[in-house]
Amino acid sequence: MNAVFRNAVTAWKRTTRSLAAMIFLPGPPAFGTDDMEALVSFYRSYGFAVLRGAIGAGLLADLESECVDAQTRLVAGELDSGYGTTELIEADAGAKAERFANYVLRITMLSPAARAITRSTAVTDVIRAIQGEDCWSGDDDRFGYVYQDARPSVDSSYKRIGWHSDWQSSPHLEMWPSTAVTINIDGTGPPNGFLRAVPGSHLWATPAPFENVNGAVVPEGSVPAGGYTDRPPPFAMPLRFEKIAGEVAVYAEPGDIFFHDCYLWHSAAMAADAEARRRHIRGSWYTGAKPASFGPGDFVKNAAR
Repeated sequence: MNAVFRNAVTAWKRTTRSLAAMIFLPGPPAFGTDDMEALVSFYRSYGFAVLRGAIGAGLLADLESECVDAQTRLVAGELDSGYGTTELIEADAGAKAERFANYVLRITMLSPAARAITRSTAVTDVIRAIQGEDCWSGDDDRFGYVYQDARPSVDSSYKRIGWHSDWQSSPHLEMWPSTAVTINIDGTGPPNGFLRAVPGSHLWATPAPFENVNGAVVPEGSVPAGGYTDRPPPFAMPLRFEKIAGEVAVYAEPGDIFFHDCYLWHSAAMAADAEARRRHIRGSWYTGAKPASFGPGDFVKNAAR
């Protein structure tokens, strides 16, 4: 077990005796830059937390402008094709994936603002408080930091994502545990989509995605389950977008930095407003062994789109 989570596991066993105990959070999961200790404590107990007020308005505006510019240039064919991907979108996207890019890979190589934010002390101090000093970031790797633009429009190939935990995308690799970092360009909520999370689910021993809606094959050598205890989930993880007992909606403000654990059960709801958009950049910091390479065969696309 990762040493930094021992206290959280002890607290979980002492205070949480039933599913009902995890439904009620002690307060909103957003913390200021002067409240690091509370943020980390909340994260360890519930598997996620939000840092608010760490990005100035000017830097956030630069991030938005640079990401939109990179997205525009990718669609226009002005960027190397390696900055694009169709692995993460709807399987039947077809030609519309060439007309609109929901993802731009390696965004820190294209956006100075993205690079500044992801390497800022606001991010690294939280990460190291959670994961310890011996952690590493995918950074400029293929799925290092990615710009994501989710829209419900007919031209969009990424509208929502079903229930999953991040480690299920590569259960055969030894890079876990990890903490994901999401920098929100837009605020989130029912009009433009939002995160759904199951607090405390990172402490369950969640099975690898041997059953999934995409027919994705789990590679040989995968571990059978992942989490910080050997306690099985109280129910199976839904395969699509079903309601889960105890789930919460996590709304973000522009500039919020969202941290979540690789074992947390989460999904993203589709926007209710047909003209809305939900944009952010996302990457992860890992504590295990860094893979010598990370190719298409190392990504298990198990989550529903």
